[in-house]
Amino acid sequence: EQLVESGGGLVQAGGSLRLSCAASGRTFSRPAMGWFRQAPGKEREFVAAIGWSSGYTKSADSVKGRFTISKDNAKNTVYLQMNSLKPEDTAVYYCAAGMSFLRPTTFDSWGQGTQVTVSS
Repeated sequence: EQLVESGGGLVQAGGSLRLSCAASGRTFSRPAMGWFRQAPGKEREFVAAIGWSSGYTKSADSVKGRFTISKDNAKNTVYLQMNSLKPEDTAVYYCAAGMSFLRPTTFDSWGQGTQVTVSS
């Protein structure tokens, strides 16, 4: 199973980025996909998740109204559209697969991560 993220980079505050996560193998059979992030010196935290079949989503309060998770089943790809970025969004962003989009603790398959840096 494999998750491959792309789309990170350096952006100014207020800008936008779109992250992509291509899923393959057993990972693709998981019911849910999600995004997590880890800033320097902090624990990894949940950002957003989506059900592969239902399309239902869940987002952290810190990103609601700014970040949108979506999917393309034909491409086995999940996206994270990030708008109105803030310096505190700076982190390594990880794609993950799990058993329920409502339960971040069920995510146990991880990509390698992609760096997002927001300058002030």
